[in-house]
Amino acid sequence: MDVFAKVKALIVDQLSADEAKVAMEVSFEELDADSLDIVELVMAIEEEFNLEISDEEVENIKTVGDVVRYIENHA
Repeated sequence: MDVFAKVKALIVDQLSADEAKVAMEVSFEELDADSLDIVELVMAIEEEFNLEISDEEVENIKTVGDVVRYIENHA
């Protein structure tokens, strides 16, 4: 399973998002994610991909694509 597919599955699970709406260019704001949702999603991503995302880096992650690129560059 590729990085995007795993991230998409986590987003659908964590945010109860419509799978059809989850795409690389979609922002978390568009998925109606609040700050608590983002924290929980980051924790799930860190566990799934065995990495740590700093608070500063989380602030720069705005879209699904940002998450995928971060993982590809740090995993």
